[in-house]
Amino acid sequence: MESIYINHIAVIVCAVLNLVVGALWYSPALFYKAWKKENGLTDTDFENINMRKLYSISFILALIMSYNMAFFLGDASTDWFWGLSAGFYTGFGFCAMIFTAIALFEKKSWKYIFINGGYIIIYFTLIGFVLGFWR
Repeated sequence: MESIYINHIAVIVCAVLNLVVGALWYSPALFYKAWKKENGLTDTDFENINMRKLYSISFILALIMSYNMAFFLGDASTDWFWGLSAGFYTGFGFCAMIFTAIALFEKKSWKYIFINGGYIIIYFTLIGFVLGFWR
């Protein structure tokens, strides 16, 4: 039976990267205004949000995704290139495609799909790289 190697520190870093990349991606410097408009949201919609709860749940979900990717890349022959490739294939081929299908049924715009789908692809590619590199 083949053994799987998991770098738990790298997995935690990948979960943190979810929040960091998300904060940048959805910041006013990048896609915040367009994302907000595509969702029909205003600044007042964000006034009474429990940010501690939101970020805590998001971190737990990111940790689950990161561990899942780590198990997928746990083979001894995994390197940075395979990690990067597998992350992209996962983000684009699985996650962004199902997200797109759901968004189309919800009658979301292509702009909305590209903003969120782009984040998904970038995030999974990044964590695949980190997990492949940091063995």
